[in-house]
Amino acid sequence: MQSTPNYLWKPEDVLGQGATASVYKARSKKTGELVAVKVFNNSSYLRPLEVQMREFEVLRKLNHKNIVKLFAVEESGTSKQKVLVMEYCSSGSLLTVLEEPENAFGLSESEFLIVLQCVVAGMNHLRENGIVHRDIKPGNIMRLVGEDGQSIYKLTDFGAARELDDEEKFVSVYGTEEYLHPDMFERAVLRKPLQKVYGVTVDLWSIGVTFYHAAVGNLPFIPYGGPRKNKEIMHRITTEKPPGAISGVQRRENGPIEWAYELPIKCRLSAGLKIQLETILGNILEVDQEKCWGFDQFFAESNDILHRIVIYVFSLPQATMHHIFIHEYNTTGVFMDAVFKQTRIEPKQQEYFFEGHCLILGESLPAQKFCKTSVRNPLILMSSEHEAVVGVIYKDPALDFPSFVPSVDVMADCTTAKNIVSAVYQTLRISQSLLRCQKFILKGLHWISERLKAECASASERRRSAIAMLSCLQNVEMTTLTLYNSLFGGSDSVPELNEKASVTRKLQMISDSLSSCSSSISEKQAVLESIDEDLMRCRHEVHEDQSVQRIENCLERMQLILKQFRRTRQLPRLLYNDEQIQKLDKLTLGTLVKKVLSIFQDDCVEKYQNLLSTHSNRMRTISDIRKHLKQVNSTITACNTEMESCQGCLSNGLDRLPQRIQQMNLLRSAVPAPPVHLSQMHRDMAQKMQQLRLDMKVVAQDLRQNNSIIERLSTVTVAPGN
Repeated sequence: MQSTPNYLWKPEDVLGQGATASVYKARSKKTGELVAVKVFNNSSYLRPLEVQMREFEVLRKLNHKNIVKLFAVEESGTSKQKVLVMEYCSSGSLLTVLEEPENAFGLSESEFLIVLQCVVAGMNHLRENGIVHRDIKPGNIMRLVGEDGQSIYKLTDFGAARELDDEEKFVSVYGTEEYLHPDMFERAVLRKPLQKVYGVTVDLWSIGVTFYHAAVGNLPFIPYGGPRKNKEIMHRITTEKPPGAISGVQRRENGPIEWAYELPIKCRLSAGLKIQLETILGNILEVDQEKCWGFDQFFAESNDILHRIVIYVFSLPQATMHHIFIHEYNTTGVFMDAVFKQTRIEPKQQEYFFEGHCLILGESLPAQKFCKTSVRNPLILMSSEHEAVVGVIYKDPALDFPSFVPSVDVMADCTTAKNIVSAVYQTLRISQSLLRCQKFILKGLHWISERLKAECASASERRRSAIAMLSCLQNVEMTTLTLYNSLFGGSDSVPELNEKASVTRKLQMISDSLSSCSSSISEKQAVLESIDEDLMRCRHEVHEDQSVQRIENCLERMQLILKQFRRTRQLPRLLYNDEQIQKLDKLTLGTLVKKVLSIFQDDCVEKYQNLLSTHSNRMRTISDIRKHLKQVNSTITACNTEMESCQGCLSNGLDRLPQRIQQMNLLRSAVPAPPVHLSQMHRDMAQKMQQLRLDMKVVAQDLRQNNSIIERLSTVTVAPGN
């Protein structure tokens, strides 16, 4: 047991070791509180006194939640060596997190955003105090879990830190070579006697490499054989990197460098976040310190991401999920433009559904008042135009499964087992995405189908109303025609009779059009009912699907084997029985890998592809039905318009009838004979026509109302935030 006046620790409780010091988990003698103590070795005292004191002075100056706190500086009881007593972070470092198989392909989006927020906040505090860290890397970013269960990351290890203003330079070299700025790498690693000076932007390069590592799970710049085995090529990759490139990999010995300007498909971040992160990485992974962003721009761009909210949108026609990062104050127009950038669906063609209802987003509605969405409950985006199905974009995980070496090699076996478990995690995530996509497809199609059935019912109701009005007009037209014929005997000289003939033809054409609408609406309703039956069956099948659970069960068994391999790796040598167990475990892992890939290919992918194929056909059918219903409604509206015209002609005829009768009586009165008066039949007809004129007024009102029925019946809005 080693100690200082107030703290004690065991040598085996080591948390980390460096060239000049070791860090241990210790306890307070008074309270039992856990702390971390950094104990300096003899090599540290060979440094100039100014350098030895620099870390103490830097830590005393800093006070921030994202920087490991310094509690005290004490001396060990025996050697009188300096000991830094610091805050203990119980969950290891960011490197520890990234070394877990689950994170072999990078952190989840939510965890990455926490890392981004914490590192940016910590670095901002350093710059406010004029300090350059000079050794930013995942191993120097500690993690602890807060009371809310959320990670908190803190910068640590300020042994290389020093005070430096934005315009100042330094010549000394510190840091870890994979994360070093190329100019520093050239001097510190390649040992070239350069007379270069370095500024605060060297921290930005290290941050860029760290962020890439956190997002992807591996380093951005990798020569064949690895950075430490091929240092010259490593330096060449970083110095010859084209502007904007964020990674460079050499796949074979003496082979070309493959440059990338985007984060890889396997990265777990959404396209919405990738786009913004790629801009930052492209501008801080810049060799030329004059072209590299300064900290002000880095902080501005990073905080711009952190201050955005995420609206989750599932594009039903394309079968793709999108994370739309926008500010709370951005309005619907900005949101729709952001959706367009990811989906290429024009804003005017975008339609949204949420929890089964059509969602109407007002143009000036701010994003903070949108409905609360999540990965499991997104907005469903529909396009008024037919779109090509895209589906989930992923890389076949079978390519990431390594093979064991035939012989027992505890180190190699442990590494291979870890890589296998990592690949299973990736396979599981892809399987979950495929299943989630199927659920959204079926849910969205059900909502659209229900909406179209309501539109069919609305169109049918409009057609019935139109037919009722048509019947009324036909009765009026027939009665009017009878009256005129009885009065004028069908004379061609009476223009009203010609008008009545024209009205008769129009009413017949309207009747034919409405009859065709009736059969087409019934046909589309039958198609929608058939689609609904298929959807119910598919939804039941997806609900009962156990593929993900089966992969999870395999993963659980594989993790137990990996734990055993890690324990075996610590043994000095394996006994015969231990070797046999190791061989059996390797065979078991191989069997489980085959099972996982079989479940993935034969169940997950096959079911997903089958649904995707039928989805394309269903969306085409849905699109056709929507267009047809639009035509039907247009036809009914046109019929209503024609009926209004006919109603006007009939009304005019009725209005002119008394005048015609008066003219006829005047003509007859010129002949010396008793005046001819209307017969009782004519008087009865006149009285009936008066009643018909009243009916015509009702018809005219109904015609005007009928054209707005579809809007009132089919438009449903969802109150923001519900």
